[in-house]
Amino acid sequence: MESNSGRYILVAIVAFLLGWAIGLFLFGWVIWPVEYTGAGPQDLTEQDQQVYLIALADLYAFDSNMGRVQQALGNWPEADQTICQLANTSVDPAAAARYNALAAVLNGTGCTGAVGTIPSVEDEGGGRGGLGYFALICGLFALLLVVVAGILLVVRRRGPQPSAVEPRIQETPSVAPITEIEAAEEQITAIARFTTTFVRGNDTYDESFSIENEDGDFLGECGVGLSDTIGTETPKNVTAFEVWLFDKNDIRTVTKVVMSDHAFFDEAIKAKLAPKGEPVLARPNETIVLETASLIVNAEIVELEYGTNDLPPQSFFERFTVELSAWAKEGDFGEPDVQGRVDDMLEF
Repeated sequence: MESNSGRYILVAIVAFLLGWAIGLFLFGWVIWPVEYTGAGPQDLTEQDQQVYLIALADLYAFDSNMGRVQQALGNWPEADQTICQLANTSVDPAAAARYNALAAVLNGTGCTGAVGTIPSVEDEGGGRGGLGYFALICGLFALLLVVVAGILLVVRRRGPQPSAVEPRIQETPSVAPITEIEAAEEQITAIARFTTTFVRGNDTYDESFSIENEDGDFLGECGVGLSDTIGTETPKNVTAFEVWLFDKNDIRTVTKVVMSDHAFFDEAIKAKLAPKGEPVLARPNETIVLETASLIVNAEIVELEYGTNDLPPQSFFERFTVELSAWAKEGDFGEPDVQGRVDDMLEF
């Protein structure tokens, strides 16, 4: 009778653990997981908050839309402190000026006052996230296993010894997880690279390149062409280029206008070129990211030389070289454009 009683207890414990695991992991995490709504930028991690504010500062520097900034940060009272912390730690004077302008929209003074110490996400307990809950669940599960082991030990000592040798239950050896290093290396290797150079005098400059995968399937096209000129001289004084990406799986062609220093800070020229695409200031070693539904292209400015004549300084290009690197989108590569990223975040 004691042996049967021990078996009943064991069956009851196993059934309890099985039901608990099914209820927690299958129903709680897969079928009906908890969904969180109504979150704002203040609920992001510290790193994501900085990414959000940097993107918002760039967008405000572009369109000076104070209403958008107030709408985006209206529910975050300490936003100006985080912005000023970015300004104080930035090594780029232009970036610091953008952060200061963004903070001024919120507090009216910018970052001239003292900036309070902003607690980190870990200090507030916000960095625990899903990993913290997972560790707690694993701890509870381990505790249950210890309790079950103790009960089984007691039952075995109280029950009679079996007359026949029962087969042992062998533990299945754990299998080491498959390494993903090779897969990651495949993902970060561009499927295509192109280099194109403009030299002043090439008034019909317009380069395009076909993007194909390793099987030769056509995925899209990318390229660089003339966007605007300044003055009336011949050859043309090119003051802006268009860098574009076409994706066969997307209904739109993404275009960014790479502008000379003079054109970028001339509001009239910038307004004229705004319909063509997002303006980008041409800087050496600058990487311009173009992203569509299934493609990502990084356009790196590897050479930039301004021409000189009677026109304003740094207003037209003598030589301009861009290296285009294309990826088929299989993971998270690069950063999306500022406008799209901020618009997505404002949907909180």
